[in-house]
Amino acid sequence: MNTFIVVTSINRPTECLRTLSEESAAHGSRLIVAGDHKSPADFYLPGAEFISLDEQSARFSNFAALLPQNSYTRKNIGYLVSMQSGATLIVDTDDDNAPLPGFWLPAQRIVDGRLITRNGWVNAYAYFTDVLIWPRGLPLNEVRTPDAKPIPGPKGIFNCPIQQGLADRNPDVDAVYRLLLPLPVNFNLAEDIVLDRGTWCPFNSQNTRWWPDVFPLLYLPAYCSFRMTDIWRSFVAQRILWENGWRLSFHASTMFQERNEHNLMRDFADEVPGYLNNAIIRETLSALDLRSGFDSHGDNLRHCYDALVKLGVVGRQEIPLLIAWITQVESLIPLTN
Repeated sequence: MNTFIVVTSINRPTECLRTLSEESAAHGSRLIVAGDHKSPADFYLPGAEFISLDEQSARFSNFAALLPQNSYTRKNIGYLVSMQSGATLIVDTDDDNAPLPGFWLPAQRIVDGRLITRNGWVNAYAYFTDVLIWPRGLPLNEVRTPDAKPIPGPKGIFNCPIQQGLADRNPDVDAVYRLLLPLPVNFNLAEDIVLDRGTWCPFNSQNTRWWPDVFPLLYLPAYCSFRMTDIWRSFVAQRILWENGWRLSFHASTMFQERNEHNLMRDFADEVPGYLNNAIIRETLSALDLRSGFDSHGDNLRHCYDALVKLGVVGRQEIPLLIAWITQVESLIPLTN
């Protein structure tokens, strides 16, 4: 596969990023680092392709001009570079994550896993550990709900063009967890789980595989909380998956995180819009009338983000940026079957 690994960074190369770069080269993958205003001007990492702001503007002038600087969503440029370069698999991660050996096993879009069915939220982490832990974005009132861990169904074969891998040591949890409960946590090597239609769980940008049929759904919204951009993207992507008969899967850890320094109270403040609105976002997206087909991705994205703008959780500036994204993606991979 023509695998591209995408990160954005404002730091000098971290030890995790150095490891990822070295192992990417050894395994025939390409590492794309999308720069930002605060990125070191002399950023250099052997084996990685650093995309400066000037190069971003040269390659994707309209979209790059609309995309805010000093924003995690500069990562969108990395996705576009990967599409432009002929990616057949995009792996989404961060500069403080490093691969475990299983990260490099051949990726299979068809998943042999156990189906999880619930009309509402599930806690995917609960299938990989007995420790009380939940993914960032899961509504807090669902954390201790027994129904948030339904009994898995029998194993089956499922088409999963988005696959969330877990991360050991410092998994992606919210600020409430980090303020109150102990880390590190390492997950068990449990069987893959697959979420049925109508079964919701947030997924993140820490260790996620995307196949070409869902590349348009990689879009990270810029005019919302930084701590919710990948979470709200995950809700939009899940909703569109179901219209195509596709599913989302979770698998055991293939990375570990050595977390960059964070201000936890600032993270908490940035997560409040999720604590307050994720339930109504789920209800709103569930009620939308969307269409199947790869060529419907653009319209479906527009419907979803129009709905989030009407809810007041995403700013109105999002729509021109989204339209520019759709236009740019169409120029790289036409949205037709």
